[in-house]
Amino acid sequence: MTEFFPRPKQEEVLSYTSGYMGVAAVPGSGKTWTLSVLASKLITGGYLEADQEILIVTLVNSAVDNFSNRIGELIELEGLLPKIGYRVRTLHGLAHDIVRERPSLVGLADDFQIIDERASTSIRNEVVQAWLHGNPGALDDYFRLDLEGDENKRDWLRRDRLPELVGEITLAYIRYAKDNELTPDQLRAKLENIKSPLNLAEMALEIYDGYQRALAYRGAVDFDDLIRLALQAIRQDPQYLSRLQQRWPYILEDEAQDSSLLQENILRELAGPKGNWVRVGDPNQAIFETFTTATPEHLKKFISVEADYQRELPNSGRSSQSIINLANHLIDWTMEEHPRFEVHNALDLPHIEPAPVDDPQPNPEDAPERIILVEEGYTPERELVIVANSVTRWVEENPDKTVAVLVPRNTRGFQLVDRLRDRGLDPVDSLLRSSSTTRLAAGAIANIMQYLADPKSARRLSRVYLVWRREDREEEELSDQIRIISGWIEKIDRVEDFLWPFPGKDWLDNLAADGISLDIINHLIKFREVVRRWQGAVLLPVDQMVLTFAQDLFENTTELAIAHKLAVVLGRAIKEHNDWRLPELTEELAVIAKNERRFLGFSEEDSGFDPDQYKGRIIVATMHKAKGLEWDRVYLMSVNNYDFPSGQPFDNYISEKWFIRDDLNLQAEALAQFELVNSYHPNSGYIEGVATEKARLDYVRERLRLLYVGITRAKQELVITWNTGRRGDALQALPFIALQVFAKENEYGKFE
Repeated sequence: MTEFFPRPKQEEVLSYTSGYMGVAAVPGSGKTWTLSVLASKLITGGYLEADQEILIVTLVNSAVDNFSNRIGELIELEGLLPKIGYRVRTLHGLAHDIVRERPSLVGLADDFQIIDERASTSIRNEVVQAWLHGNPGALDDYFRLDLEGDENKRDWLRRDRLPELVGEITLAYIRYAKDNELTPDQLRAKLENIKSPLNLAEMALEIYDGYQRALAYRGAVDFDDLIRLALQAIRQDPQYLSRLQQRWPYILEDEAQDSSLLQENILRELAGPKGNWVRVGDPNQAIFETFTTATPEHLKKFISVEADYQRELPNSGRSSQSIINLANHLIDWTMEEHPRFEVHNALDLPHIEPAPVDDPQPNPEDAPERIILVEEGYTPERELVIVANSVTRWVEENPDKTVAVLVPRNTRGFQLVDRLRDRGLDPVDSLLRSSSTTRLAAGAIANIMQYLADPKSARRLSRVYLVWRREDREEEELSDQIRIISGWIEKIDRVEDFLWPFPGKDWLDNLAADGISLDIINHLIKFREVVRRWQGAVLLPVDQMVLTFAQDLFENTTELAIAHKLAVVLGRAIKEHNDWRLPELTEELAVIAKNERRFLGFSEEDSGFDPDQYKGRIIVATMHKAKGLEWDRVYLMSVNNYDFPSGQPFDNYISEKWFIRDDLNLQAEALAQFELVNSYHPNSGYIEGVATEKARLDYVRERLRLLYVGITRAKQELVITWNTGRRGDALQALPFIALQVFAKENEYGKFE
């Protein structure tokens, strides 16, 4: 374990004993370590009673494991048992704990289900399609006027473009409604009091209602429901709330800049007006706010108005002085010189300060010549070639260092990955992917364990066969064969006649007698050998058993890494539940496969990615996914006025669809109509276009913060490029120009 030597500003945070405290922490300031040490101090310092815990709430699942491990190590050093005296949860995990303990408080059955994003999206899309089918032409008034005479194109838009757009609108609308604790019935009652037509709000409400009915039919809730219902539960039962407050007398909140309205309300209820609540975050790194109720203003207000103690963690040992200066200049330019005064609050103080003199974790040696801001605007393809050439050369020359190429959007990342693979390179691009790989890997292993818990089941054995052939099922010419063979296996009368046959009783002999080819017979013999090996693995410890399955199933490094973590998770579970056997372990895996453990510390995109494990390899990630990570050299691509607009007349915005008139942002317009419905009074009204302009400025603020996040991922070397866009008319982003002026004044490097 790395020894922690607190800096003076960290000592100020660690002096906390009670009350409300707000902490503004810059990138690389060691806030995770500081919060972990604070939690350890409260646990070991006699601040808790026997049945109490410190509650740590964080944003992503990787941080759950990170906090748990660090706090456990710290309290073990004090001679106490790990895993006792603290609970680390994401907000979803906390909501899960609250609702699961008393589901009847919010009208749920004890066996209610939680659906993941994939299932939620599927249900919502079905409702959207049904609505569009029942309301043809309902959104035609929003089409561009020059499309009015082209019925073929309008039909194509209704069929191919509107479902996705309506899905985006209703997703934002439903999230806003749930964050404001409004059911479809409550919204409908409010909407009936408004006489003026609000087409988008009415459409979204109908789809919201249909979506909630579909969830109720399944006895399920989605993640947004879970949080809403958790708040409802603790408000409905004061005694239950009192017990939770007694259980968690201290709340430590990490990444508080991304707190939503509901999150803040839940934690405020749990803390109570005179409780102990520590909120730590960096408003300058709030990059998940588009079309949500999350905003850094919640944290800013808490620090300035509510907190009994205001603290800062301004020191960072992550980056060289020149990179720190560049990031600080972006703050200053935004606050003082950005051409739109409305976004001057997008970035705020404090500035990043280097680590103090003689700090045990000093900043990297300053190397301004290794910071390169490329002036030339490339075509999109040329930018890919230039960056691929540069990063390939750098990796060859620096095999012991880390490097990442960060892009604004997944699509751009996939394009770069393709170029690198064309060169025979194997970039690490797992940060571009969704968490479906995790669910599929967990589901594959769970299916094997389900069969091993019931080894006479032909139906479960047929499912194991499908798992074993999982890679081949994607190939059209093999999928029919796999389905047919799986059907044969499912109809076996006695599974042992296939797996462990007596002489003359081999099920495969029957297939041969029916004229099945020798290739298929040999193929099934191989499958039999694999299943026998898996049956023998049941005698191993659970973690070794899982790794045995993984070696036969997976070749992809990401899947193997996931399997390793699954093994660790189940190994930990068996230690905590000595009476668990295969059925219970299988159920735990099934829960993970359904994504219910996403918020309990398991998800591919939040799986604790460690850049140091990939020295000499190229990481490709979005800037959003790179938050919390760091590399020796960082490339930022596509810093133009499309991906980083500045609210200028010549800027374009990704959320404004080309076929919608007047450049309207229909998501923003729908949410404006929602706000009118939610807070209606006689003097209020809806003016089309106002919300679109506001959404533009909100997006400008978020993109400034995203650029700041990208810059502060670099330890010593940074390269920023831009392209002219698909149509060749994109311009260099204004903040990039401001940074180039600063770079020239400070004699930063030039691109070669």
